[in-house]
Order: sequence, then C-alpha cells, then structure tokens
Amino acid sequence: MKFLPLKLKVSFLFSCFIFTCLSQDLQLSEIMKGDEFIGEQPQSGVWNHDSKSFIFEWNNTEDYKTYYSFQVGASKPTQIEQEALSQTDVNGFYSSPNQETIITKRGSSLFELSGNETELIFRNFRPYNVHSVQNNGDILIMMGDNLFLIDKANRSFCQLTQFVEGSEPTESNSENYLEHQQRELFQIVKKRELNRNERKLFNKATAFKEVEKIYLNGWNLDWVEINSDYSKVVYELTKYPKNENTYYPSYINDKGQTEAKSARPKVGSEDPEHLLYLVDLTNGDKKLIETKNLNGVYLKPEFLAKYNEGKISAYDDPKKVIYHSHGFSDNGNSFLLEIKSYDNKDRWICNLTSTGELIEIDHQHDQAWIGGPGISGWNMVPGNAGWINNETVFFQSEESGFSHLYSFDLKTATRDQLTSGKYEVYEAFLNKDKSKFFISANKSHPGNRDFLMLDIKTKQLTNILTSDGNHTVSVSPDEKNLIVRYSTKNKPWELYSAKLEPNAKLKQITKSTTKEFNDYKWRSPEIITIQATDNTNVNARIYEPKEDNKNGAAVIFVHGAGYLQNAHNWWSGYHREFMFNNLLADKGFTVLDIDYRASKGYGRDFRTGIYRYMGGKDLSDQMDGRQYLINKLNIDPERIGIYGGSYGGFITLMALLTEPGKFKCGAALRSVTDWAHYNHQYTSNILNTPNEDPEAFRQSSPIYYAENLEDHLLMLHGIEDDNVQYQDVVRLSQRFIELGKTNWELMGYPIEKHGFKEASSWTDEYRRILELFETELLKKN
Repeated sequence: MKFLPLKLKVSFLFSCFIFTCLSQDLQLSEIMKGDEFIGEQPQSGVWNHDSKSFIFEWNNTEDYKTYYSFQVGASKPTQIEQEALSQTDVNGFYSSPNQETIITKRGSSLFELSGNETELIFRNFRPYNVHSVQNNGDILIMMGDNLFLIDKANRSFCQLTQFVEGSEPTESNSENYLEHQQRELFQIVKKRELNRNERKLFNKATAFKEVEKIYLNGWNLDWVEINSDYSKVVYELTKYPKNENTYYPSYINDKGQTEAKSARPKVGSEDPEHLLYLVDLTNGDKKLIETKNLNGVYLKPEFLAKYNEGKISAYDDPKKVIYHSHGFSDNGNSFLLEIKSYDNKDRWICNLTSTGELIEIDHQHDQAWIGGPGISGWNMVPGNAGWINNETVFFQSEESGFSHLYSFDLKTATRDQLTSGKYEVYEAFLNKDKSKFFISANKSHPGNRDFLMLDIKTKQLTNILTSDGNHTVSVSPDEKNLIVRYSTKNKPWELYSAKLEPNAKLKQITKSTTKEFNDYKWRSPEIITIQATDNTNVNARIYEPKEDNKNGAAVIFVHGAGYLQNAHNWWSGYHREFMFNNLLADKGFTVLDIDYRASKGYGRDFRTGIYRYMGGKDLSDQMDGRQYLINKLNIDPERIGIYGGSYGGFITLMALLTEPGKFKCGAALRSVTDWAHYNHQYTSNILNTPNEDPEAFRQSSPIYYAENLEDHLLMLHGIEDDNVQYQDVVRLSQRFIELGKTNWELMGYPIEKHGFKEASSWTDEYRRILELFETELLKKN
C-alpha cells in the first residue's frame, strides 16, 4: 500500500471537503424546478375491491400518467401496463352496505364483481355516476339528470325519474265562435271528434306507463336523491344570476392576437336562488320545502348595526340559503339535509321527514362567518354529516371553539358530543359496521395530522398513527390494512403500508426523491411559539443559519390563502419557498414563517380573528414576529425584510404601507391590493360586501395606504392571473405614480396565472427577490 505525503494528504482531504460543500450548495435555477428537482411524489389512490392491492398514480417517469399496484405484503409496487389499466379499479368501485354486491366502473362500462365478473353495461352506454348499490343488489345509476335502476332480481332496467326542461303544458278547453258553429251545424264534425276521443282513451289504456314528468320550469337541477324503496325523491333546483364577469389579457398565445379571457365576477355579485322539493313517486305529489321556521332565518347580520345607529331589524322574508344533501336513512323514512345561508352566518342540520316536515336538528350561528374543518367556509361546499343508523346522524360543529364531531338521536331529540378538546377534527368517516369513526385530527400537536379511531359507544379514541407529520390514510375494504401518504417537514410525500392496529408501524413503499435533492441536508425548521400582543399564542417555523455564518439580517415569509397552515410538521405545499428559505439561511439570513391569525389548525377564534379587518391581527402577528427576531435572536431591526404570495403578498403590502420603516424591503407576489376587486365566495365571508360594509373593505385594502410607502417594494405578478388579477397591481402602480413614489418596482410575467407553471418564471421571480434582500438587507448604512 502506498501512502501519500502528509502535505498532499491534507491538500487532498481539503479538496474533498470543498467539493462536498460545493456539491450541497443550492442553485436557485434547480430548486425552482419544483418536483422536477425534488422528485415526483406518489398520489393517493384506491384499494382494489378484494383488499389485496392498492392502485395509485406515480408519475416517476416521463409518461403523462403512470399507475402502480402495491400488493399487500409485497416489498415494492409494480407498474401497471397501459393495456392492463382497463382491467383495474382506477376509477374506484361501489359496494352495497353489506359488501355482497360490488360494482366497478372501467371506462364506459360497469362490471359486477361479486361471484364471477359480469359486464352489466355495454361499452357504448355511458353512465356518469353509480348513484348507489342497494343491500338487495339493485344498482342505481345516473344518466343526464335522471336516475335509472338495474333490478337484478327481476332482471330489468327501468327509469325512476324524468326531469324535463320547460314548463308543464296546459290544455285549453275554450272554444271560439267558428269552432262552436262547426260542431253545431255539421254531424261529420261531431263524429270525428267522438272518434278522436275514443282513440285517446284506447291509447291511454294500452300505452306503456311513462315515468311521471317533473318539469324544471327554467331552473337547473343541482342534485337528486332517492330513498331505498324508490318511492320518494328529494331534489334541489337552482337559478343562476347573470353577474358581470371580469376579464384578463392573454398576450402570448397561438393566435398572435391579444385575447380577452373571461374570469369570475367580483365580490358583491348576486347569489343564486335555490328551491327544494320532495316528490312522492307513487302518486306524483310534489311539495316545496320552506325554511320559514328555521331559527335565525330572519336575522340580519350583526355588522349592519354599525350602519344603523347600533340597531338591527329582521328581514321580512327568510334569508337566501343553499341546500346540501346527506342522503336518506337506510329505511328511507328520513332525509338528512344541510342548509347554509348566503350571508355566511348560519348553518342548519335538518331532518326532512317522508311527509315533508323540516325538523331542525342543529343551528350553528357565527357573527363572523361559518367555517372550520368538516364544516366548510364555502357555501357551495357541503360539510361533513351523515347517518350512523336509522335514528342517529352525525355532523361537525365549532360550538366548543374547535371543530368536533357530534351525534343526534332523532327519536329522543338529544345531541351528544363525540370528541372534545383543544384540537381540530379534519376528517371523520364511519367504518363498515358503523360502530366506529376513522378520524384525522391534530390532537397530538397543532402541526400534526394524526390518524385515530373512535368507538362511538364508549367515545374511546385509539391512536393508530400519531408520529410527527401528516398521515393521509386509505383504509382497505376489509379494514385490516392501511396505505398512508406521509411526510415530515424536510421529507416529501411517500406511500407507506401499515396494519390497522393501535400504534401502527409504517413500512415505506415508494422512494421518489432525486439524488440532487438528497445530496443537500435540508433543515427541519423548529416550530416555536410567539406570544402576540393580545397574549394569543402564535406558532411559527424558524430557519436559522449556522452561528459562524449568521449575518444579522432576517426575512419573514408569509404563507398564502389566509386559512392555511404552514408552521406544521409535514412537507409544505410551499416547497419552493421551503427550499428558498434554506438557501437564505445558507447565506446567513434568519427566516421566520408565521401561522398568523386566520391560519388553519387553531380553532374558531383564531380562524375568525381577521373578520372585517384583513391586515389587522394577521399583520400584528407579523410585527410581533419581527420583535421576536430582534429581542430573542439579536437581529438588526434595520435589516428585516418580508415576502409572500397571494394573501402573503397582501400582508407584505400592508406591512410596508401601514407600518412604514419597520421592514427595510418587501416582495409582494400575486397580491391583492383592493379586496373590492377579489372574488365573492372568499371575500364576502370575511369582509361582507362593499355596498353593505364599505368600512371593512377600506381599512383592509392596501391601495388606500399607498401614500405611506417609504421602504423598497418589489411587486411580481402573472399577467394571466385569473384569480388575483393583474389589474390589482396595475391600479396600485397608478396610485404610486400619481403620488410620486419612486422606490417600487413591478415585474409582470406574460404567460403565468396565479400559480406559476414554468421553471424559468419561478427562477426569474426568486432571483429578483434574492437580489432585493441581498441588496437592501446586507448593505451597510
């Protein structure tokens, strides 16, 4: 063996050390490639009906869609060849409550899988939905707006409903003078009429019995449900208003012409109207369901008192509502209904009886807006509710301050809280025999998603998966095994298998990250708690540089969406920002990422903390984070920057325009500048509407504070953004121009929408942000 001289050995080791360090340096152009740099992560999938395999999408090749199958007990998944995809359950399957009849949909055909596989529908037949599979093996499907029945016992296929466009025709019995005269004078006319009437009676007696027509009268059919003996139907009709759409320009397209593209209306647009009907199919009786007896249905929102000398009157008519179906009970005698008010303040859980009586089970009112996990802050989206048995329903409510699971006994009219504590229930679904709930919750830590099992009778919670991170779980049909999509703060999503048992152990199935991603030692940012000015505890992620590299400057990153969580223990949806924050820390910056007020995961009061004032508590939380950096981490108060996209861009603008001098610079990406120009569904929840509550919009919109700009502002926005439209930053730019402001810049990206797609756009955007921070925060005063 030959030995290197000491001098050469040291030189060689030093060179290796330098090479190793350089190989781990993050390159902006690489991390901005997103999943191309990280690795394509597997998506959630579906269990096969036999519980032996799990089918999922994993585009780890250049193919558009690549599917894999994981066999229970195997060591790795196998790719499904394209020609074999038609024989898999990629589209899911539908089973009867007793699991004896299983139907799978493959392409445009339906197959029965109980016993020998049987094709039920020819390939040129296109049912778009298997409505349900009944205990007796009957299969309900939908085509167009109508329900059809495959009756296995009688080997028949029949139509159950017939919704018809237009209005019911009316026959006129009136007779004009000439018609009367003809009948009076001529026997042949009388004879012909008699023959016609006899033919009508014969045809009616011998005709095929047609399903009773239900006329839509110009309304749209939103949904329809039928009970187990096919005797009752409940359906919702909707009439959509003609609201004025917005438009955005497209400059780079195939035509070479500037194209105006249509987008959503602005806040304050008119809400749809809805009607709910119960129809008895045995006799055609139809009943309009009314909401006039619901608690609070005439109550005006409390904020209106500010504009009416502190007084609130009642509406003359019930407020506008939307209906959501949660289905008939198994015996078909009751229908579970969720009703939401369009002023965003009320939610009712109701039982609609077979006679059409609407019985209120639970009334949820919030003077801010209804929302939270399992409840949904979007009126058009239903919350989580359903039947435990023929007499008991479940639903979620924020009554305790956190979203929890409740049951209600229809027979005794008693409510029972099934879960409780200072945590949120995100998902809850029943097991096969409806004795237990599978639950996703952040019980162990606000930044986790635990998987638990709840015994309904004893209310005993069993921990299944509770390690730090996020567990998105698919339970096998036989309820013996789990497939889990799991990630931690610095490890992206992978699929794992586990047994359905207490404190289950995960076994990794996929490995998706690239060598380039793995070569870097990604930080696992610590989650800290900051005490806000109003004594509320606010969580944040902290990215710290090595002590010998710390430059005394800091950046605050503001996540988007408002109601979203980012100071958590799993792989962030803001993965480019996660990697960029690592790059900043490598350069000596300290980075703080705050779950400010209105972020998800912390209960009702936290969620609604920004009601009527965006840029209030959510911004003060950033200011408290800034003070934490100064007091606890010895950051120079003159060298702190801020950046964020969408809602994060809005907060960046509010920081620079309402707290001038506190941040040396800020980068606002795709940011709202005036909430009166954003969409209706999101904005009206928080700020009501501009006509009803102008004060809320004025105090929440950065454009009204443009004269305060002192610090360096960089705005970056996709010109084809159809969500927060480019007009937003154009309007603010004009304000800056008229006010003579000079320390701002605007960069528009011609082909990008709200979420950028092209790596070149991402790279250019974050190159400018990095240059801003390095120029403004590292220069000597």
